[in-house]
Amino acid sequence: MKFRYIFLLLFLISVLPAEAQCAMCRAVLESEESGQAAKGINNGITYLMIIPYILIGGIGYAIYRSRQREKLEEN
Repeated sequence: MKFRYIFLLLFLISVLPAEAQCAMCRAVLESEESGQAAKGINNGITYLMIIPYILIGGIGYAIYRSRQREKLEEN
């Protein structure tokens, strides 16, 4: 049951659009009419945010695999 709530929460977070700009960056980039620089800044910030999650996920997966191997060796 707990897994279902965690999955639902992660699904909702991944679906919602994210605007990841600080107030200073937003003020400077809103003065530009084309908006291309703002899109680039948003994509860059999102890219930088994803890297730690990928690293932690990789470490978690490695721990999971090692525990599964230990269980198989015990049996």
